[in-house]
Amino acid sequence: MSAIRQGRPWPLGSSITAHGVNFSVAAPGANRVELLIFAAAEASSPEQLIDLSDGNHRSGDYWHVEVEGLTAGCCYGYRVFGPLAPGGHGFRPAKVLLDPCARAITGWSVYKREAATGASPNTDCCLKGVVCERDHFDFDAHPRPRHSWQQTVIYELHAGGFTRRRDSNVAQDRQGSLLGVIDKIPYLKQLGITTLELLPVQAFDPQDAPPGRDNVWGYSPLSWFAPHQGYISGDDPLQARAQMRELVAACHDAGLEVLLDVVYNHTTEGNVAGPTLSWRGFADLTYYHQNDKGDYLDVSGCGNTIAAHQPLSRELILESLRCWAVELGVDGFRFDLGIALSRGEGLKPLDQPALFEAMEADPLLSDLKLVSEPWDCGGLYRLNDFPAKRIGTWNGRFRDAVRSFWKGDDDSTWSMAQRLRSSPDLYNGRPASLGRSVNLLTAHDGFTLMDLVSFNSKHNLANGEDNRDGENHNNSWNHGVEGPSSDHAINSLRKRQQRNMLSTLLLARGVPMLLMGDEVGRSQGGNNNTWCQDTPLSWMIWSKEHCDGELLTFVRRLLKLRSQLTELLNPAVGHSEQPHRRSSDPDGLWRQWHGVQLGKPDWASWSHCLAMSVHRGKRGAVLWAGFNAYYKGMHFDLPKPASPWHRLIDTARPAGEDLPETPEPWSADGVPLEARSLVVMVAREYTSDLRV
Repeated sequence: MSAIRQGRPWPLGSSITAHGVNFSVAAPGANRVELLIFAAAEASSPEQLIDLSDGNHRSGDYWHVEVEGLTAGCCYGYRVFGPLAPGGHGFRPAKVLLDPCARAITGWSVYKREAATGASPNTDCCLKGVVCERDHFDFDAHPRPRHSWQQTVIYELHAGGFTRRRDSNVAQDRQGSLLGVIDKIPYLKQLGITTLELLPVQAFDPQDAPPGRDNVWGYSPLSWFAPHQGYISGDDPLQARAQMRELVAACHDAGLEVLLDVVYNHTTEGNVAGPTLSWRGFADLTYYHQNDKGDYLDVSGCGNTIAAHQPLSRELILESLRCWAVELGVDGFRFDLGIALSRGEGLKPLDQPALFEAMEADPLLSDLKLVSEPWDCGGLYRLNDFPAKRIGTWNGRFRDAVRSFWKGDDDSTWSMAQRLRSSPDLYNGRPASLGRSVNLLTAHDGFTLMDLVSFNSKHNLANGEDNRDGENHNNSWNHGVEGPSSDHAINSLRKRQQRNMLSTLLLARGVPMLLMGDEVGRSQGGNNNTWCQDTPLSWMIWSKEHCDGELLTFVRRLLKLRSQLTELLNPAVGHSEQPHRRSSDPDGLWRQWHGVQLGKPDWASWSHCLAMSVHRGKRGAVLWAGFNAYYKGMHFDLPKPASPWHRLIDTARPAGEDLPETPEPWSADGVPLEARSLVVMVAREYTSDLRV
């Protein structure tokens, strides 16, 4: 039996000391805590049980002990004793609990989720924390890329599904893993993105799903500290952190940033009928929003909502962020349903949430990119007034406006113009500052871009919920046939529409985000909610036979174009809507709006055409872009250029010519736009070094 010492309340979790391991956990309402030491991951009973209730092992809300002789790899868990409140809330000492701060987890081969419900013990099938190092990431050897928001292009991917296919050319033991993503860094670099956004890689519960299915996306958090074991190559839980660091280091070396999609708004423990796995067993009344009757308050859609305004919850989230940023090296976070974290007592929205204030004041987090969803399932939607200065938001209005315009909806032209100029109508009359608005067409939740132009309705029967799950309002259009078609005209139009929307995304001011596989025409067969599909339906496609190589070439060139014309397409400060009057800036850039005729934009509900130009002082226009979502071709007038026009993009032209490697001269005073097409012109002065 190992000798025990008093221990310390800090740091939280398990940490290696000069004598052994220090354990510390918060359990404010408990009257007794037991630490269980297991000999192995699959052990059905502990080899040592340490009672922390003699008065020497408690400091305020924290229970702690130092156990001599233990080291990395030790498996452990807790039992916590205390009152059981009405409604089933409180303490369930029959359950072995996972340390909320455990940085590694084991016991997956024997784990049974259902055993954590009810009153029976789960000792023989519980998950266990694993003691591991807490080394810091080596930023000297692998410094953060630190891309400015002006240059940032985000690529959202699923760490497992990205390399799950055998034709991914990833070694079999690395397929579907973090290490597999490393093998695809050359592809990502060639594509031209700057930043990876990984769907949740914090440990989640795959069993949190209906019978016969698995939770695949990972929005069912089991730990906010440990990397998910399902994405690790091999079975050693101590390799999880090492492989996460290896991925981040490889990305940094290639100039790529890594953002994590993190889920702090709820946990996998669900509602009161759910399992007692971790948080609930330590401090149920502290960690979760509840009413006076003991009912869980749910604005996550998953049965519970984390009370982030509570000090213990706040500290746990901040410590998790520091773990991933400082110990594992990631460059930022995207907060799932992040606005839910701004809710206070009784779910009241707070204008100054303590969590966000602490996050922004923490020097260890000061150099990170922070992004959030501005909505939650309780109806809260705060875009321009998101209550945090440094946190940008997904701009769902951008997605909706661009889809509506290219679908040909009425009343869509004005909104389209607002999105192109960085949504001033949504940000108190001024274009959103860079980093404040993340523009997107598609994301993991919803149709892929290919499905957006191929289906009118969702087709989610494979999920086993009779097509009830998933979003019903998709703003999609199948262009005449539901699903795959052999009609050349329909397929040609679908290809053009994909180019139209991708071009709009990358012509608009703001931070663009691409969805994994949209660049090669990846389809999910009309399924807009593949959360439980660890099948080819949700995996990245790689074989040339199934990929749209012409679209891939177009996207690569489009991203190069954006990076080389940042001053015109994504200026640090939004373009003025009128010429600069200061004599000190006679060549300042400004924007003008048009319809088919110069200076006459048509904002009527029936209008489906729009054009914009960027001018350099009084010298003339240097950029012109025309958008024709009408079902007929239209002729647009061109403004006088500062130097002769060159055509950059014409989505109606054949593949390869729609965005040629070098711009082609254009001498006419106007330009025809085919039905549902987009054309971009640039002045010759910008073409000398322009190569895509």
